[in-house]
Amino acid sequence: MARLGSIQPIPLALGAPTAPEWLLAGTTWRLTAAVDLHSQPQGKGLATQAWAGRHLRILTSPQPGGDRRLRVRLLEDGYPGWLEPTALLGAAVASGHPQPERLTRSAIARRLPLVLGFAEAARQQPNTYLWGGSLGPDYDCSGLVQRAFASAGIWIPRDAYLQERFCQPVAVQPGQTQLLAPGDLIFFGTRQRCTHVGLHLGGGRYLHSSGMAHGRNGIGLDDLGPHNPHPVARHYRLELRGAGRVMHSHDGSPLPA
Repeated sequence: MARLGSIQPIPLALGAPTAPEWLLAGTTWRLTAAVDLHSQPQGKGLATQAWAGRHLRILTSPQPGGDRRLRVRLLEDGYPGWLEPTALLGAAVASGHPQPERLTRSAIARRLPLVLGFAEAARQQPNTYLWGGSLGPDYDCSGLVQRAFASAGIWIPRDAYLQERFCQPVAVQPGQTQLLAPGDLIFFGTRQRCTHVGLHLGGGRYLHSSGMAHGRNGIGLDDLGPHNPHPVARHYRLELRGAGRVMHSHDGSPLPA
């Protein structure tokens, strides 16, 4: 007997297109077009964007007379959000649960040139900072990093503080970056929480997407040099928390409560 409140899979023919009556808790869908996930059941706050080919599971069915958004979870990285049901119509097909490739550090290291190449190509396109952006050309900091790794088939968590927890720590200080390798992540924020992430390119140089509040609006290059006077570099140098190395790929586990 199923536990009370558990979500049981709904049998659907694989590849069946979305229909309003099938958008039920327990169904799994593969996106055929990009969709926006919101951070709340109501309002405009963007949590992330999911591109074609990603998979999601619906966690809550629509309630008559209630809020129309569905609670969903992206299955490659366990990331939750709220989705307008109409956004799925014509943009997904019924699917089984994906089986992300489990990658070791050696396999990841071989793919890092693809990660770095994607990030640099994103920088070359006209772009602005977008909170929750992960589709491009407009990204937020962690959306750019996740998408760059995903472009090489490497799944990592979505948000900067989750990426920090996911990585193996690497010692770094302004002007002392000799232990960093290209493809490592550099983390910034307060003593209490990581709020920003950049992708290390080598020699303390990092690529990241940052907003207008700190002097730039989009993707740029900065470095951890102790005397770099650029206002963006200086701001983040003062907020440096540490760095990390991606040692394995995400298994799709749901985020902890």
